[in-house]
Amino acid sequence: MDSRSRGAGRRLGWAAALAGLLLAVIAVAAFGWAGEHARVASDVAAAQQARSAASRLAGELQKFRLLPLVLIEYPDVHDVLGGGDAATVRRMNSKLELLAERTDAAVIYLIARDGRTIAASNWREPQSFVGQNYGFRPYFRDAMAKGGAELFALGTVSGRPGLFVARRVEDAGRTLGVIVVKVEFDRLEAEWARQPLSTFVADDHGVIIITSRDDWRFRTLAPIDAPTRAAIRAALQFGNLPLAPLPLTRDGNSWTGPGAQYRAAAIAVPMAGARLYAFQPLAPAEASANATARTAILIAFILLAALLTWVFRAREKRRLQEEARHMLEVEVAARTSDLVDANRRFRAAREELAQASRLGTIGQITAGVAHEINQPVAAIRGFAENAGKFLDRGDAAKARDNMGTIVSLTERIGAIIAELRSFARRTTPTMGPVEIGPVVDGALLLVGDRIRENGVAIERTGDTDGLRCIADRVRLEQILVNLLQNALDALGGRSDPRIRIETQAADEIVIIVADNGPGVDAEVADNLFTPFVTGKADGLGLGLGIARDIAREFGGTLDHVASPIGGAAFKLVVRRA
Repeated sequence: MDSRSRGAGRRLGWAAALAGLLLAVIAVAAFGWAGEHARVASDVAAAQQARSAASRLAGELQKFRLLPLVLIEYPDVHDVLGGGDAATVRRMNSKLELLAERTDAAVIYLIARDGRTIAASNWREPQSFVGQNYGFRPYFRDAMAKGGAELFALGTVSGRPGLFVARRVEDAGRTLGVIVVKVEFDRLEAEWARQPLSTFVADDHGVIIITSRDDWRFRTLAPIDAPTRAAIRAALQFGNLPLAPLPLTRDGNSWTGPGAQYRAAAIAVPMAGARLYAFQPLAPAEASANATARTAILIAFILLAALLTWVFRAREKRRLQEEARHMLEVEVAARTSDLVDANRRFRAAREELAQASRLGTIGQITAGVAHEINQPVAAIRGFAENAGKFLDRGDAAKARDNMGTIVSLTERIGAIIAELRSFARRTTPTMGPVEIGPVVDGALLLVGDRIRENGVAIERTGDTDGLRCIADRVRLEQILVNLLQNALDALGGRSDPRIRIETQAADEIVIIVADNGPGVDAEVADNLFTPFVTGKADGLGLGLGIARDIAREFGGTLDHVASPIGGAAFKLVVRRA
């Protein structure tokens, strides 16, 4: 009897050892999975932030790169660089100051051929650029030689970092000088800083130039060799800053520093040789994955414990049967009671663990873009070129009319930018009665050059005289511009391109914009208004989604409908005033 008990005990010991070994294997596998899962989740989060931040940065850069191209055509710029009198320079200073304020540019200034600054938007400030000589700056030399240049550097006067966008100014083949727009990214960095990730841009030398972390600014991703460091210092690009490497070590996509480990994602941005990095701390994902792994190990432990208990009870039952029937019945009853209680606790623990391991919902990531600004900027350039021609002919009145139109369009640019920012923050727009006719006229004005260039016939049906709706004028015009732009894109290569704008008035106002192009691709038709879904090779897939959101804020709708003239059509419904 004792030998049988000892044999059963040894077998139970082996079973326990085997269960312990199996539990150890499960633990190693669970924590291995947790580590890999944490890395994958962190990589996904870093990649999403990198794409969103790069899109936002590209929008900022596009806006400011257009400024010097527009200003090059401004007659006063040529007069000032061509040796204009003091009154012309003062007038130019004031206009640059106003333009910098409206566009959020840090400084806009004009540099003569000898490198001396003649006019600047900060002419009133103690640290004015007027009179400073920037002939040594690479952006000035490259712009003079190649027509355009960009350089991210510390300001030699202000000491503030920024991107210097320079364009050469010419008149009848003669180089007059350079116009420079300095862009600072404080607002963009503040947006990035509100994210849990560390986001920054490094230039072609690996120097961190735009960052959500002040302690990483002007650090480097790797040590810089002596010749490169000497060239940077000679150009005073970063003053006398040491440009020390980040206190991190890299292993593939992993970066490790004092007390922190990151997973990195990098994406190219439209700056010479620059890349945007998003560093996702690994600790939060590791904590979550490890908690899941511990939960799995605990479940395995409970199951193995239950299995061992069952084996032990079975053996105990057989042993007790051999000893005495009465004792067997007593022990079986006791063990059965224990098993019932253990099973009850197991079920309760299992439900709690199931509840604890449920996943949360995934939030949507949106990125605001203001690509509609391109249309008024193109119109500004056209009016500016025409104003120059009118001045050449001595027709100052028509030139003045064009300048007035340019002022109105720049105000419209500011309004569009403000409204797009307001939309991104989901603020409530200013609503009121808006006349339909002037809004349609304004939208056609913005895309008029493209309409004429492509020979598109515009058909307008329905009476809009005195017809008003409840909306915000700028946002309503933004919807129509977007629809017209999409229609023009679709009409490329058509021999008889047509766009019909149909207005219907009843209890609600319906505006239908239709074209006779190829129509909407069936593969994207069902998700046409979903962000980042587009049928255009170079499209972002954001325009229609933004337009529909604006229409809904008006209490209306925007839908894709069948075109009455054989292509694509969009139906905008707004409330009647």
